[in-house]
Amino acid sequence: MNEGILCLHKGAKVCTRDELDLIPVPPETETYQPVSHYGLTSKLLTIAQDILTGFTLSKESYGLAREGHQLFGVLQFKNTFEDIGLAIGFRNSYDKSMSVGLACGASVFVCDNLALSGSITIMRKHTKMVWVELEEKAITTCYRAQLNYAQILDDVDKFKAFPFNNNDAGFSHMGVLYGKDIISPRQMAVAKTQWLRPQYPEFKPRNAWSLYNCITESLKTSPPQEIMEKHIELHDYFKNCVGSS
Repeated sequence: MNEGILCLHKGAKVCTRDELDLIPVPPETETYQPVSHYGLTSKLLTIAQDILTGFTLSKESYGLAREGHQLFGVLQFKNTFEDIGLAIGFRNSYDKSMSVGLACGASVFVCDNLALSGSITIMRKHTKMVWVELEEKAITTCYRAQLNYAQILDDVDKFKAFPFNNNDAGFSHMGVLYGKDIISPRQMAVAKTQWLRPQYPEFKPRNAWSLYNCITESLKTSPPQEIMEKHIELHDYFKNCVGSS
């Protein structure tokens, strides 16, 4: 099951922001301070809309796993660029399976793919004062998102200008990405199909940007708790390839 940029499977399900407020928040203890799924989302939206000048919210996607104990979300923003917008990904848990995590990057509107760069801001575990640190990290992430967005636009231009003379060049990179455990065998098959028979006309050119999107399409089947890391590893790989050429 999927909803736009947020693809979920293995029992996870799409939900609305209002539905997040219906999930019971675990009780606070001396060593555990829960972070409300709904509260986290509301805080991120408020901070992002205050800081991201020139951007407007275009889409919000939320998914739940483990009977609501795990939350995964993506906020998408747009400005004057028609094809690429800014994205903030985040995750949270009620069962202590994950710390709060935030990541920023870009969203490719034509295929609804993520392009994340940099690193994920991982909050410390759900302990006392976590909300204070969360607000500080959220503000930092939103400011950094604007810088990352400009960098990603520059990266995209470089990827588009990096040609592949034939399909074999794409196959070679898929093999390396599989060897680095960035994509799985099943995902490599999806990427191969997209590379040979592009789903979108914009991805038909034989260049690094087209291959990048073929592979981000395959990453939609990644486990939700790993998907942000996979996207960042993929982006770093392509930056290194283009930069070292």
